[in-house]
Amino acid sequence: MVDQVLKETERKMKKTCEVFQKELAGMRAGRATPALLEKVTVDYYGVPTPVNQLANISAPEARLLVIQPWDKNSVPAIEKAILKSDLGITPTSDGTVIRLVIPQLTEERRSELVRAVRKMAEGERVAVRNLRREANEKIKKMEKNGEISEDESRRLLDEVQDLTNKHIKEIDRILAAKEKEIMEV
Repeated sequence: MVDQVLKETERKMKKTCEVFQKELAGMRAGRATPALLEKVTVDYYGVPTPVNQLANISAPEARLLVIQPWDKNSVPAIEKAILKSDLGITPTSDGTVIRLVIPQLTEERRSELVRAVRKMAEGERVAVRNLRREANEKIKKMEKNGEISEDESRRLLDEVQDLTNKHIKEIDRILAAKEKEIMEV
C-alpha cells in the first residue's frame, strides 16, 4: 500500500512532465519542426484526421516544412486545415507537395512566447505540488489509522518531497531548453 502511493505519485508526476514537453513541442519557436502540425486535423472524407496520419512531414531547412500527402486528393483539405489552425502560416502548394515557410519571429513576439511558456511551466509546477499534497495526505491518513509508524511516515514524506524536487527540476530543464530555442535567432 505504501509503495503503491509512491509509485502512483511518481507516475503522475512523470506524466505531468511528459504532457508539458508535448505542449511545448507544438509551440512555434521560429524553427520548423513537424511537431507544429500535431494538433492540426484535416476533414478527410468526413473524419477528422491528424495531418501526420495523412502525409509525410519533414523539415529540410530550419525554416521550412514540407508536407507530402500520400493521397494527392487530400492536398486541398490539408491546406484548408492549416489555414484554419492558429499557426498563422499560409501554405503554398504545387498540387502534390505543400510547403510551409516559417516566418522569422520578432523580438516582441519572442518575449511574448517566453512569458507564455513560463506561465505554462508554473502551471505544471503547481500540478506537481498538488500531487505532492495528495500523496502527503494519504501518508498522514495511513499514519493516523495506525497502518504505518511515525518514522515510516516521515521517511515517506521525505521521499515524496524528493520526487517533487526531481520533477520540478525536470520542468525547469524543459522550460530552459524551450526558452533557449525561442530566443535563438
